Amino acid sequence: MPAESHAQSASAAASRNSARAHDGLTFNAATGRSDESSDAVGVRSLSKRFRGTTAVDDLSFSLRPGTITGFLGPNGAGKSTTLRLLLGLSEPTSGQALLFGHRYRDLEQPARRVGALLESGDYHPARTGRDHLRVLQIAANLPAARVEAVLEAVELEHAADQKVGTYSLGMRQRLGLAGALLGQPEVLILDEPSNGLDPAGVQWLRSTLRAFADEGGTVLVSSHALADVAETVDEALVIAGGRLVATIRIADLTAEGRTLEEAYLRLTTKEAA
Repeated sequence: MPAESHAQSASAAASRNSARAHDGLTFNAATGRSDESSDAVGVRSLSKRFRGTTAVDDLSFSLRPGTITGFLGPNGAGKSTTLRLLLGLSEPTSGQALLFGHRYRDLEQPARRVGALLESGDYHPARTGRDHLRVLQIAANLPAARVEAVLEAVELEHAADQKVGTYSLGMRQRLGLAGALLGQPEVLILDEPSNGLDPAGVQWLRSTLRAFADEGGTVLVSSHALADVAETVDEALVIAGGRLVATIRIADLTAEGRTLEEAYLRLTTKEAA
């Protein structure tokens, strides 16, 4: 590429990033994407056993940038265990759970690469929403301005100085997503993020995740809300008994006149039988 054209492209990219910087969704350009692996998420022959019980069984899949992927399965299928393995919260019995070709613990400044929301009550009830985010921001060595940016992005400015103990479940979900977005990550890993959200909140979540993916981000979202998933994701991974039983492209289902719920129930009922 000629030097002049390269400079023009770089200038245009900088302008786009600047234009979206207020919404809390843009990436941190300093991280780049220089990893050897082109997969944002790579799970390879992953297994996890607990005292003789197999929670994840030889699971493999990969996700590329710019996509939203649903992670579906019955209770006990191994979804949450897989997410915990990806985030380094548990060690695999065998296989690999990789982000940008590396284990989570080996990433430099992981908060700037990966944001996560797991289903939990990991909030101090007497701490305000703003202070909760400040604790995360300081721990991850992020700019203080990111706190206000993500509060605006998740539409919690009005409740930022309220104690988290007074928040509704939906407000806590928004706060959790704000924490996930703090580092302007390239990957979001979300476990049941629509829990407690009203219809307007669900619509907001869909548009937020789509904007993130349209900027080149990668989203892996676990959920039991199949109708919401079908409106949000590009494809769905269906697991049962810790194994991948299908990868479903939503566009293909729509073209065939079928619903995600029909496909999911057929697959998981067959597996259970």
